[in-house]
Amino acid sequence: MDAVMRLGAENPAVIFSKSTCCISHAIKTLIRGFGANPTIYELDELPSGDQMERALLALGCDPSVPAVFIGKKFIGGSNEIMSLNVKGKLKPLLIKANAIWI
Repeated sequence: MDAVMRLGAENPAVIFSKSTCCISHAIKTLIRGFGANPTIYELDELPSGDQMERALLALGCDPSVPAVFIGKKFIGGSNEIMSLNVKGKLKPLLIKANAIWI
């Protein structure tokens, strides 16, 4: 879990994903749509992806992907990100984290 938390805190926006997950693709597209350039870790393409996936599950992210960190904090999965977006809170969160500037 330490590795996931460390990676999640290294950049303003970090997404743990799987290259074959359509929901992960939708979340990446949404966040990029605000002008952010998130760091993306495709768990199915990493040698330690299985360990990272177990750590995400231990954090309470079920399903394990997508898992989003913004501003060095674990925000959650697709439900949490979509909820923030619908409430108009995702963009301000990205701005506060310096993931976007406008």
